[in-house]
Amino acid sequence: MRTFSAITSRRPFTLLGVLLALVVIVAFVLVALNASQAGISPTQTVVVANANLQPRIPITEADLTTRTIPVPSNYPKVYFAKVPDVVGMVPLVAILMGEVVSSNDVAKATQALGSQSEYLAIPRGYVALTIPTSEQQGVADYIQPGDYISVIATVTTGSKVAVKTIFTQLHVIKVGAQSTAGNSNASSLTVVVTQCEAEVITWFLTYAALKYSLESYHDYAPGEQAPDPKCPSVGDAKGVTLQVIQAAFPTLF
Repeated sequence: MRTFSAITSRRPFTLLGVLLALVVIVAFVLVALNASQAGISPTQTVVVANANLQPRIPITEADLTTRTIPVPSNYPKVYFAKVPDVVGMVPLVAILMGEVVSSNDVAKATQALGSQSEYLAIPRGYVALTIPTSEQQGVADYIQPGDYISVIATVTTGSKVAVKTIFTQLHVIKVGAQSTAGNSNASSLTVVVTQCEAEVITWFLTYAALKYSLESYHDYAPGEQAPDPKCPSVGDAKGVTLQVIQAAFPTLF
């Protein structure tokens, strides 16, 4: 039979064992918490594709949405946080629906180069044609992309000089510029026409003189251009001759 003194002499060792066990348990819990927190990355709201985005086609607001994803704190900042930051940009590669839009995959239309630049705004059945211009020929450089112009032809045959407006409502989609002595002057206008009209304008550029007038913005007729029934596709252009031009514009001859 153990004496009271023997029991009391062992009590410190029992308490020490309990204390050590508690320390071990607390340490284990702390290690487990640290491990679980280390595996959690901070989250970030990023812009993702809401549809399949094709190269060279400007991105619209409807093409995008946002999503929250985990992103390591030391990860390079290549994502966009707001939809407006991406609208109007041009994909450099195909971006599938649901994919995060990266700054490596898109560029501003003015910064995209070569084959990666955005498509010109040419409706189905039409083409883009570049015509020369100058300050006096092109309304003192007031013509800007998005404007609509009329084309005036001057034809000289023998002693007869005739002037006629041959086209109206030509949509200007690009203005070429050249710098001279520190000034930037328009050197060309890119307009949207049918291939048949492109042949006619080319004839007049070769054998006559052209001048452009800038139409009032109140008279602009923007919107989707349906294919011209007289020349619905590029293949419908059959070429022009003097006889064709004379028949189309008899008052000039």
